[in-house]
Amino acid sequence: MKILYKPFGIIAGLIGARIAKAIFGALWDRIDQDAPPQPTTEQASLSKAVDRAGARAFHYLTGIWPGETRAGG
Repeated sequence: MKILYKPFGIIAGLIGARIAKAIFGALWDRIDQDAPPQPTTEQASLSKAVDRAGARAFHYLTGIWPGETRAGG
């Protein structure tokens, strides 16, 4: 019976990976308009993440968003 599970496990893993990739892509689009860096990229800039974190901290402390806001929400 173990031999029958191997193909099922492989297929389930591939489906899970595709679902995870789709979820990550959807979340990334909400965070940044640029494409995410490849996992093998040697140097990835953290400046956008730091800027975003600073803006969120400012908003948390003051209640004022320091940049542009979306209309209606």
